[in-house]
Amino acid sequence: MLYTIYALDFFKRLSDYFFFVFLFFRFLATGNSFASLHFEFLLGISTISGIVCHTCKVIWQHLREVVMPTPTAADWLRIAAGFNQSAQFTNCIGALEPSHSGSRYFNYKQYFSVVLMALAGSDYKFVIVDIGAYGSTSDSRILSASRMGERLRQNQLALPEPSRLPGSAGPPAPFVIVADEGFALSPHLMRPFPRRDLDDRKRIFNYRLTRARRYVECAFGILSSKWRVFQSSIQMKPDNFTLVIQACVMLHNFTRIHNASTDADLGLNMTSSVSLDLSRPGQPGTAGLAVREIFADYFSSPEGALSWQMDAIRGSR
Repeated sequence: MLYTIYALDFFKRLSDYFFFVFLFFRFLATGNSFASLHFEFLLGISTISGIVCHTCKVIWQHLREVVMPTPTAADWLRIAAGFNQSAQFTNCIGALEPSHSGSRYFNYKQYFSVVLMALAGSDYKFVIVDIGAYGSTSDSRILSASRMGERLRQNQLALPEPSRLPGSAGPPAPFVIVADEGFALSPHLMRPFPRRDLDDRKRIFNYRLTRARRYVECAFGILSSKWRVFQSSIQMKPDNFTLVIQACVMLHNFTRIHNASTDADLGLNMTSSVSLDLSRPGQPGTAGLAVREIFADYFSSPEGALSWQMDAIRGSR
């Protein structure tokens, strides 16, 4: 009799567990409000909020080191190899982009948002994320004030040493992050040339950078299409919505890992003495300009040119 009572209690707890998990994923996958879920699951709104927030915390705590560990030099080299193969942008260690998600921070587009600043690889996985900045803050200032920017400035990312671009006899080029015009140019962060007075050489560089940068845009597209909670206004406190973003990032990487083939281990372990100088927004440093020139020259050279790039830039005029 006692055994039967324990068994019934176990199966009831198991049933409750699956019920709460289903509710949680229902919220992420549909973006339905807690009020809507209240009528759907016959639970109090505060109870639903507690289930969602607690589950988000558990996912972040248990999956973070598994699906988004701190990158090592070997990891950066794997990422660079992926960009070289997929986007033909050499020495690229990630594409950087901010995404605005509904919350209480008013931005220049006249709606409220929390910023997810993410660095993504060519496999559409997020490598580093920083969540919670004000939606009204410029992209460059968000990066500069973020933990990601701080780690870059203090040389805590174990970036590989600069290396010559394949087939080039020019100076070694540092490993770089590609981003759009909203970020400040620096030795390790490449942005496009200004759109005025572009010659073919600069257009080619902008085209090659855009091909690499699209991977982070696609990563955000995959994230929002799978978790439709990002496609509607969310009536949650900013701290709670930050938990939701963290959980979705972990689940995104988890699904990418299990749906994509595993990259071959390059077997490299390098340390770095390279430091990053994040310039003031809109004020590109001399070193950053010099690095961009190295890549621009290489992409227009016989060693680094793509057979179709001239047709691509002519078609975009």
